[in-house]
Amino acid sequence: MVSDKFACGVITFILVVLLAGCSNSGTVPVRDVGRNNVGEFHRVQKGDTLYSIAWRYNLDYKTLAAANNIKSPYTIYVDQKILLRGQVPASKRKSNKQQVVKKSPRVVTKNKNIQSQGESGWQWPIRGEVIKPFSLKGNINKGIDIKGVAGQRVNAAADGVVVYAGGNLRGYGKLVIVKHSDRFLSAYGNNQEIRVSEGETVKAGQMLAKVGASASNVETLHFEIRLNGRPEDPLRYLP
Repeated sequence: MVSDKFACGVITFILVVLLAGCSNSGTVPVRDVGRNNVGEFHRVQKGDTLYSIAWRYNLDYKTLAAANNIKSPYTIYVDQKILLRGQVPASKRKSNKQQVVKKSPRVVTKNKNIQSQGESGWQWPIRGEVIKPFSLKGNINKGIDIKGVAGQRVNAAADGVVVYAGGNLRGYGKLVIVKHSDRFLSAYGNNQEIRVSEGETVKAGQMLAKVGASASNVETLHFEIRLNGRPEDPLRYLP
């Protein structure tokens, strides 16, 4: 009897340790990402868009769409598996609608005629001191952090269409992503309040959100520009 109680105690201890270890799964929750016999995939959660998924994994949304045979306007569905790295088997290269019939739809946006941005025409989203510069080495920062005041208006840096407005991306807080052309996207993070909706066309200087605070409780705007999915130093584009 004593040995049985001892064995049960050991098993319980092991289970507790395993569960505790599983509670910290790193920057990407286990339920959101996985692997199968063709490669690594992301399971779509409520609030995701194709653009936010591409942003999260540092991928170009066009490449991601092509790899998954997802056509414009890039509609995706809750619980759909989005292949991140690997190859879609020929037997599964069907239209997106055929793959996910009966799933709850998540319409991202329709095609818009957006003027090409990138070489000129950018504006500062807020005025303030850059307190953390862009860096892809050492203390990595894929954009710049601009000192602000809580409630300060955050403006679109260029004309475009809002392709994400939510809080699904860890480390960004309330985030807005704007598509300016097929090549350029910009993002505005750590917001207190979002004032635009997905699919909305915006003009340079138009209010997108209000400044909030970072995880370290610093009132700041995190601003990024990406070219074909690659983080760019915003200071190369801002006047």
